[in-house]
This record gives sequence, structure tokens and C-alpha cells, in this order.
Amino acid sequence: MQATLTAPPTHEVADTGWRQTHLGRLLGHAMRRFDARVLHLMAHDTEVPLALSNLAARGQVSAAHIHITRHLSLNGSRLVDLAELAGMSKQAMGKLVDQCEAWGLVTRDDDPLDGRAKLVSFTRDGLTWLQAFERAVLQAEAEMREHIGADVATVIALGLEAYGSGS
Repeated sequence: MQATLTAPPTHEVADTGWRQTHLGRLLGHAMRRFDARVLHLMAHDTEVPLALSNLAARGQVSAAHIHITRHLSLNGSRLVDLAELAGMSKQAMGKLVDQCEAWGLVTRDDDPLDGRAKLVSFTRDGLTWLQAFERAVLQAEAEMREHIGADVATVIALGLEAYGSGS
């Protein structure tokens, strides 16, 4: 008696296009494109110190490093606070701070309010980097507004703000 081979059962699958076009995926693509544009602009900003510009141009600076630029207080921040604001573990933020410290963007000094803690602060080059970040974000936003239209950009900003705040 010969064994009969049967094909595995097939499950009829509905249209799977939603996997490529759902809002979360589209937001992720848009965010990566925006961050890449910001980093590109920063890499080509003549005000950025050459060593930092070269790091950015070679892809050594990533969107993850932008978390420090985005969240570090001008008065300095404790590592645990930076990590919380960025939604990262303290260990992961510590590695980013280590890199940024090696690049001359930040320093770690004793926290005057807590002798056990260190305060992460911008260096002079770090403040220059922060100013370049501001220029790059403003330009990337302007380019986005031009690409999709001011009205659509405003609606997106309002919608994302409402969604992000949980309202």
C-alpha cells in the first residue's frame, strides 16, 4: 500500500496589504526618514566641529544619539532622568553618554545635590551641536511642510500631539 501525500491545509488569508500600510508602520518610516534628514543636515552644517561632522557623515552618529540632544537639560541632567525621558534603560543611555563624552559633546560632573550621582552636561561643542540640531529640525520640518503641504502638516502635527498625549 502506497502512502498518499496530502498537501498541508491552506488557510485563506485576507488581503495582507494592511501590514505594509498601517499607521504605525507609516509613522515609523516617516520618523526614520525625518531623523536621517536631520542627521544629514547636521553632518553638513559648517558650524558643527569637523570631528563631529565627520562622525555624522560616516553614520557613526545615529538617531539614538539624538535622544541626548533632544532630552539633555541646558542645566545638566542625571543619567537616570535622561534615560526615563528617552524611554531607554539606564544602561543603554549610559553607553550613549559614554560615546557622546568621548566625542566631546557632554561631560559628567558630580551632582551638587547628590554626591552619589553624576550630572551630564553639554560641552561648548555640545551646545554647538544642539544649535545645529535646532537648525536641522527646522529645515527638515520646512521641507516636510513643502512636500506634503502646510495644511496637511498642521493636521498631522495636531493629530500626533493629541495621540501622543493620550487624549
